[in-house]
Amino acid sequence: MSALSTIWRLHLARLAFAIVAIVALFYVDVFKMVEIWWTSSTFTHCLFILPLVGWLIWQRGDEVLAIEPRVWAPGLVLIAAAGTGWMIGQAAGVSILRHACIIMMIQGSVLTLLGPAVTRGLLFPLFYLYFLVPFGDELVPPLQTITAKLCMLFLGWAGIPAHIEGVFISTASGNFEVAEACSGVKFLVAMFAYSTLVANVCFRSWAKRAAFMALAVTVPVIANGVRAYATIHISYLTSNAFAEGIDHVVYGWFFFGFVMLLVMALAWKFFDRSVSDPWLSPSHSATLGFMKFGDVTPRRAGVVMAAAVGLIAAPLFWDAASASRGHRIMPHAVNLPEIHGWSRAPAQRGLPWAPRFDRADHRLDADYVNAAGQHITLSIALFAWQDEGKELVGYAQGAADPTTRWSWTNDTPPPPSGKAERIFAPGLAREVVSFYVINGMTTGSPRSVKLATLKSRLFAGDQAAAAILVSAQDWPDRPARPQIDAFLGALGSPQQLAEQLIKSARGR
Repeated sequence: MSALSTIWRLHLARLAFAIVAIVALFYVDVFKMVEIWWTSSTFTHCLFILPLVGWLIWQRGDEVLAIEPRVWAPGLVLIAAAGTGWMIGQAAGVSILRHACIIMMIQGSVLTLLGPAVTRGLLFPLFYLYFLVPFGDELVPPLQTITAKLCMLFLGWAGIPAHIEGVFISTASGNFEVAEACSGVKFLVAMFAYSTLVANVCFRSWAKRAAFMALAVTVPVIANGVRAYATIHISYLTSNAFAEGIDHVVYGWFFFGFVMLLVMALAWKFFDRSVSDPWLSPSHSATLGFMKFGDVTPRRAGVVMAAAVGLIAAPLFWDAASASRGHRIMPHAVNLPEIHGWSRAPAQRGLPWAPRFDRADHRLDADYVNAAGQHITLSIALFAWQDEGKELVGYAQGAADPTTRWSWTNDTPPPPSGKAERIFAPGLAREVVSFYVINGMTTGSPRSVKLATLKSRLFAGDQAAAAILVSAQDWPDRPARPQIDAFLGALGSPQQLAEQLIKSARGR
């Protein structure tokens, strides 16, 4: 890489100051991202993204340094958009949006302080920064379902009788669960980041890049289904213990390494970028000539720099000003409701079940039974307000706590303004109906909850929220759903119950 000119040193110093300001001001989110990289095996690959971005910039170094940097005022729009997005993510409690908007602030700073020509030259390295954002947990349930269905397909081809119930598969040799760890999300997310890098470095044709990305995403999903099927097949031929031992060795050390090599081998002969090919086209700077209308004179560069820092800090001022709006505490104890025709009862035999709602201000859990012998579990969680780690809906929250032996299996027909799902544990099955009450609305949609939370935060509304879950164990002679429906008929309106409990918790 060529030596830096004086003008480049000046512009890079401004950029470094802006990036340090972003990291320092949003240190809570930055530290949270780093913690996730370090502690979650799904996102360990994120630790390699910054070195890879550095390498990508180094590869383009001489060509980019040939471009004269300039301060470009319209880039402030991107910083402002990122700040607005961060505020929305903060209000709705969506961490992935906040993290992505921090990356966008950095990109906006590059565009503002180095100019559009330099930014275009660094477009892919700047885009690749998005892989620092931990994402993919939301893919776990669909990947579990796909893996389970692939297992059944392969077992059918192999002539092995099997029965599937959601993500649980039964054969003559035993019962198997396609658990979260078996969904393949860890490798798929890492493979997506890796294949995106390869697509940029090894291909020039956009058609070939798209084909390679499709291959790199499809093959791991199918391969994970093959791995899960092989584990069940080996268990069928030998024993569960032997199959589990083989799976741990193959899955961790060999199988997906082989899959990665297989994808690269299939694509190798189609690579069309030479090591000596330039990263930028000869007419790169000329194509951006029309954007010179936003150039800033050296005297006004400081004003734009100050504006950039102000826009970066603005979301935090908003957050500090709105932090306590809508926060009304719930200091009073609340009692479980009395339900006509139903009486309190001890918990049923079998594996205990309780939903997960971290940092709820009040939790109420009890079993009820009626004269017909129908038995349900009622669980209520009340939130005075929602915050990071204190949310009505979110990963690991709700009916199936991933730290227990209960696992989500599939959704079932929902009741009005609610949702229903089936969960399993070894030898046991339950159905759970959930209602979320927030801002005068009852819903079973996590997305609707997030939107209602966003509305309350942005417009200083009441942030109180409640979750009401009714569950019953599924028995051969007494299915779960009729028991739940009978209780819901006696319970009445979940919204009225939630609002009464919130009033009681506030002492009204």
